[in-house]
Amino acid sequence: MIFLSLFITFFKIGLFGFGGGYGMLSLIQHETVESHHWLSTAEFTDIVAISQMTPGPIGINSATYCGPSLILMILISKMFMKYMKTSLVQSVFTGLRPAVVGLLAAATLLLCNEENFSTPKENPWQFFISCALLIATAVGTGYLKINPIRMICYAGIAGLLLLY
Repeated sequence: MIFLSLFITFFKIGLFGFGGGYGMLSLIQHETVESHHWLSTAEFTDIVAISQMTPGPIGINSATYCGPSLILMILISKMFMKYMKTSLVQSVFTGLRPAVVGLLAAATLLLCNEENFSTPKENPWQFFISCALLIATAVGTGYLKINPIRMICYAGIAGLLLLY
């Protein structure tokens, strides 16, 4: 029975997974952590971290695509290639773009939790170091255009030096 439940859940995620893997993180987190309690928040965060470190799309690495959703994506892709220049399709994508940004923002906020940042009361040093690393990484990759792999290495070294 668990296999059917897994299939239905990930089929639903794959079916409504607009915006790629990062856009689906809030839906994946809701289904696996909150609805079905298959994972704890910490386990989900670990899966996201591992999925980001391995080659390939995060959605596939997080096992969010399952069976028929692949067929649906192929069919949608063929239709998109055929009708992508029409005003109707352009209007749909104009409406979807802000929604995808919202999904990415929701995924970011979902990962800003106690397991990743601690709290000012519980461990103020870890909390402030975590916030500083978040800001430094965002500025480093977004504004200074530092390679994300280098930023990951820098953050790991900083975590080792400051939190060990």
